[in-house]
Amino acid sequence: MKPETRRPVLFVSAANPLSEWEIFKPYTKFWIDITVSLTVVVPGDPIVAHVGSTVILPCWISPAENAEALEIRWYRHDQFSNPILLYNHGKIQDVQEESHRNRSSLTPRSDHSGGLKDGDVSLRLEKLTIQDEDSFHCYVSGESAYDKEEVVLKITALGSTPVLVPKPLDDGRVNISCKSSGWYPEPSITWTSVDGRVLHPGGSSHNRGTDKMLSVHSWTAVSRSDAHLVSCSISLRTGELQESRIDVQAIISSDSSGPWKALFFTFLICALLGLVGLILYKYRDKLTGKKPAGPNCEEGTMDELGNKVVEDVNIEELRQHAVEITIDRERLHQDLKVSKDCKIVRDSADYNHTGEEFPIQLCAFGAQRFTSGRHYWEVELVRSPNPPKNYWIIGVMKEGSVASRDRSALTPSSGFWFLCSDGPNGFHTSTDQSVKLSLTPRPERLGVLLDYDDGQLSFYNITERKHLLTISCRFSGSVVPLFNPGAGDQSPITILDCPKPEEPAVESSQPLLSNNSSDT
Repeated sequence: MKPETRRPVLFVSAANPLSEWEIFKPYTKFWIDITVSLTVVVPGDPIVAHVGSTVILPCWISPAENAEALEIRWYRHDQFSNPILLYNHGKIQDVQEESHRNRSSLTPRSDHSGGLKDGDVSLRLEKLTIQDEDSFHCYVSGESAYDKEEVVLKITALGSTPVLVPKPLDDGRVNISCKSSGWYPEPSITWTSVDGRVLHPGGSSHNRGTDKMLSVHSWTAVSRSDAHLVSCSISLRTGELQESRIDVQAIISSDSSGPWKALFFTFLICALLGLVGLILYKYRDKLTGKKPAGPNCEEGTMDELGNKVVEDVNIEELRQHAVEITIDRERLHQDLKVSKDCKIVRDSADYNHTGEEFPIQLCAFGAQRFTSGRHYWEVELVRSPNPPKNYWIIGVMKEGSVASRDRSALTPSSGFWFLCSDGPNGFHTSTDQSVKLSLTPRPERLGVLLDYDDGQLSFYNITERKHLLTISCRFSGSVVPLFNPGAGDQSPITILDCPKPEEPAVESSQPLLSNNSSDT
């Protein structure tokens, strides 16, 4: 609630100065109350701008008043003390988020605005990058009142003109490849004919570069009856698009006798060379006088390469980023039990799971919160002599997200990133389009690496020293570890203390269990 000050501003005496007590003995006082308030106004819709451009985030005081003597602070979510821009005591202060230094300033939102004198406190951002996509808070404060509002900035990047490459197929059709790069966010690809019919793509792929830009590739096969002209259109949600066309009819109807002749002679030459090579290979021992090589040479080479791939995962290097993780008992689901040291979690003995669906609501959360940097932890998924767990979820969640009973609702767009083991249903991720995985053998110890700044969540089979998968994402706000032990397994989820050679282990001092705690 905005602070208000009630103050008397007017006193009126109806006394006669010459005969005050004779005429008006009970004089009258009138009080007029004034409410001191401050209201900040911003646009209701997100502001959309291109990478590399300049944008103005509008924010103004209503009704208009001079803001030159007020405090004006622009900052990101949870970054009040690290502002993008701070104006106070009549000037911009040298307290600023480093990534926006020399790129931010106060500017009028239009040519008709009077700037700070009229209460216009709009922010100007230059040389926009993808990392600038976020929610920005406009905070204005006076001596007795303050207000703040949020402006959402969306960044887009229009990619290059699609490059179309045709390739004739043996069945008379033509495979057309469409490639483009430099897009953000992920664009959609549409194939159409000259009469507007939508053609089904044979497939498509998206690859994200180190600059967060996306490269897209799609392909489709068309015949003479499909279309005369084929168009590949790549577009953003804003409606901006890049499009290229190709004349399929000309490719199919062109004189093919020359290419077929060339293909025939090429095939004939290759056949002759192959025949000569086969003869030389058959009599190679007689020609060279060497004994034939053992049958396992190639297999041995493959085994060595396979071992090298496994050993490429340096567990000790991962553990350099190890952090201590504990379960937050205050947000523990009522049907879960946690150990006294807050390291072990499992389903309660009296929990009655009905149905075949994964008990997605049985979530426990880490007490630690991360907003930057790399953080690594390990969990044990087996307790001897029991077999490895069949049901579990391991990952991270955006602080404030709510776990739902509906699995389809737990996606990155709702603040969930995880790997799930669903017993006989296999393994799958929480991506918007769920990806099923085949992980053999079943992990007994799982390593998790959260790279907040680079937007990556990686999983490792520690026992096998294998990298399982990496989920690319974009985090915002606080992120906490996520655990779900499922239901019915004999083994619990155990959070391990990773050894750190450079630093001595720090003992955990957790409070004793509450009513929903046990030794597990």
